Amino acid sequence: MPDTSHTRDFIIRNLRRGGIFLAIGGLGFVVDAIVYNLLVFSGGMGPLHAYPLVAKTIAVIAGLVVTYVGNKLLTYRDRKAPVSWAQVLRYGVVNVLAILVQLGCLGFSRYVLGLDSVLADNISGTLIGQALATGLRYVLYTLWVFPHSPGQDPVTYIEVHHEAEPASDDPHI
Repeated sequence: MPDTSHTRDFIIRNLRRGGIFLAIGGLGFVVDAIVYNLLVFSGGMGPLHAYPLVAKTIAVIAGLVVTYVGNKLLTYRDRKAPVSWAQVLRYGVVNVLAILVQLGCLGFSRYVLGLDSVLADNISGTLIGQALATGLRYVLYTLWVFPHSPGQDPVTYIEVHHEAEPASDDPHI
């Protein structure tokens, strides 16, 4: 019978990492929401009310600064790769993709469905867009941005090791 402890350890490690990732993402979410609402809706019509996509981009970037630091120091603290320009570039690429997901959700709501209320913007751009972007970020951060060790291919890193089973004549063991 194969040793399932490695699989169990893998699942537990990712549940723990995922929880930390979500907590840090929650903080980034709060920063994103506050900045967006200040830019678009402060005083009734904020300074970027007519430019919600620009405001959302600024808000997401503000949240990303918070989440990069949190993910580097907490979520992926076991990853010993030093901060490098390549890592920052990979982080940027992943987040450009994530921003496009969020902007796509907000743009669809605003320009296809014609919804432009505070509630509609926050549901489409902040809740739905953020949820989709968070899933994308977790997978790509884990595999590409914060790989386990320098020089190791992050895609093939996930592996299960089976220890040699003791020889036995009894097939039920």
